[in-house]
Amino acid sequence: MVRLNKFLADCGVGSRRECDGLIESGAVKVNGKVAKLGQLVDESDKITVRDKRVGDKQKLYYVLLHKPKGCVTTVKDDLGRKTVMDLVDIKARLYPVGRLDYDTEGLLILTNDGDLSNRLTHPRNEINKTYVCRISGILKENERQQLERGVLVDGVKTAPARVKILEQDAHHTRLEVTIHEGRNHQVKKMLESVGYEVEFLKRVAVGDLRLGGLKRGDYRFLNEAEIDYLKRL
Repeated sequence: MVRLNKFLADCGVGSRRECDGLIESGAVKVNGKVAKLGQLVDESDKITVRDKRVGDKQKLYYVLLHKPKGCVTTVKDDLGRKTVMDLVDIKARLYPVGRLDYDTEGLLILTNDGDLSNRLTHPRNEINKTYVCRISGILKENERQQLERGVLVDGVKTAPARVKILEQDAHHTRLEVTIHEGRNHQVKKMLESVGYEVEFLKRVAVGDLRLGGLKRGDYRFLNEAEIDYLKRL
């Protein structure tokens, strides 16, 4: 037995939150009776949404892609540019979880699990995303601390971050930056606010799930332990 909202979500009706809304509106029936929030069902029950039978659960896919530069994080692109979906040979209709900029590479999760996607992207969950970047110039310690405390980006102060200097030479600094917000171009704009241009940016982790040695443009399916971990974040 499973909760009705989970059953509907697994059948591709929508996220659990969206399914709860359908149940509350009276659009869902179980064995001909209007369903209730929290109701338990199994596959032997006749379940309808707006009088249309909901049947087999769709197979859920969880994919980790190493997004390269030069492709957009969308399912389709009106300008005809390559999208991340062009890199994945899977028949199911998958969606990217969040976004990476056109010229940013790194870890991107693709899934048809709307519930998980909402969980990973909702601001209230404050899920850490870790990036490695290279900037032109030598980042000073007081500037690193300023980035950690928060800087103004588009007139709004950023949340506290973790900023670690990995290496420096005479002309460049390589950094690891961990944030839990998802503002547009946030890491680039944070560094611009203290006077530095980002030359290279790569997302290497979401929470503790890391990109590892996956090559640019390659993908793999997440294992059960990784999926369970993401669902607990």
